[in-house]
Amino acid sequence: MDTIIHNIPPVFDSESRILILGSFPSVKSREAEFFYGHPQNRFWKVTAAVFSDEVPQTTVEKKSFLLRNHIALWDVIASCEITGSADSSIKNAVPNDISVILDTADIRAVFVNGKTAEKYYKKYLFSQTKREAICLSSTSPANAAKSLEQLVEEWRIIKGRSL
Repeated sequence: MDTIIHNIPPVFDSESRILILGSFPSVKSREAEFFYGHPQNRFWKVTAAVFSDEVPQTTVEKKSFLLRNHIALWDVIASCEITGSADSSIKNAVPNDISVILDTADIRAVFVNGKTAEKYYKKYLFSQTKREAICLSSTSPANAAKSLEQLVEEWRIIKGRSL
């Protein structure tokens, strides 16, 4: 198993108010060189619904959407050994240094997209940040237990924190 390096820079600016962290980019996201690149991942549909916005399609539209809504986006893991896109196969994870975001933006809340992101956040980043992360149900297609409507309802919490 090879070590895969995270190839997507974080999206944030000084106006970002919430930070959403995934675990590690999927194969499709690494190919697209942007977050949540798998067409079945519901991240963009969910967040667009939360902010009553159009679902962004291109990388430029996605970045604009995030910044317009004061969202910083990155992943907990900088590199790891992983089989395909399976979070359950992650080994030898090395965390990202999220201080670059926390030192620039007035982040008021940290959210993690799913249990794997939560597990690695607690393991590697909580000791540095001293900030609790609110775990939201994963937008991954692997999370078939939640409908799009259920995800949107749960994720509405991010809107109040982004203002």
